Amino acid sequence: MKIVIAIIKPFKLDEVRDALTNLGVHGMTVTEVKGYGRQKGHTEIYRGAEYAVSFLPKLKVEVALAPEFVNQAIEAITAAARTGQIGDGKIFVASLDQAVRIRTGERDLDAL
Repeated sequence: MKIVIAIIKPFKLDEVRDALTNLGVHGMTVTEVKGYGRQKGHTEIYRGAEYAVSFLPKLKVEVALAPEFVNQAIEAITAAARTGQIGDGKIFVASLDQAVRIRTGERDLDAL
């Protein structure tokens, strides 16, 4: 099993969710996060004063999948989250050793 972690712009969540649902992904976890990449934040002006915003608001989407669906999920997330502007996000893939459905006790792929 694999876990796909995508850091995306908040306004792209509905498009990413729809793209993954069309693939047959049954569940995901979404967390509001803050961070920065190469852009290292930006400056804003509030009431005439300029200040630096070091951490930008993002969403972290986590999806557990069977290994054969990972490339399709990456393609779907990339297509749905891309704006072409800096800060579109990143996708990370990690191995998932074990999954357990608490209600039934099902394990691994059956638990997904």
